Amino acid sequence: MSAPTTRSTRSAQNLWSGVLFGVGLIAFIDEAVFHQLLHWHHFYDLSTPAMGLVSDGIFHAVSWFATIAGLFLLADLRRHDALHWRRWTGGVLLGAGVFQLYDGTVHHKVFGIHEIRYVEDVFVYDLVWNLAAAAMIVAGAVLVHLTRSTAPVRVASSVR
Repeated sequence: MSAPTTRSTRSAQNLWSGVLFGVGLIAFIDEAVFHQLLHWHHFYDLSTPAMGLVSDGIFHAVSWFATIAGLFLLADLRRHDALHWRRWTGGVLLGAGVFQLYDGTVHHKVFGIHEIRYVEDVFVYDLVWNLAAAAMIVAGAVLVHLTRSTAPVRVASSVR
């Protein structure tokens, strides 16, 4: 089977590998930059600081599992010569953007388990956070759309 044909049969795997890696990547950036380096918030700020650290550890472990799952799928795609980098990159941007938008709306505003930063006027931080998420979603959706498989997938027929 040629590489373009293999890519079209593994189109969903290319997308999901990227999505999982994107979720893990943006969660890692959030954890490393905003939780650990800047000390702006913990994953769960409605309890003690010790509980905040525990919640950060659980958040980091779950995001690491998403990263590893995405990389296993990526390795499988490479092994079968079916990796489509543009589609995979679209998945990364979609996964990162959707996770960041979910965090910025559900975690920050609906559940209120933490804010980006505890300042008097958090609006600018929320705006930048969610606009960055929307930009990643749009860029990822465009890449995924441009790399969608339009050719019919040939399936080897068995003996009739």
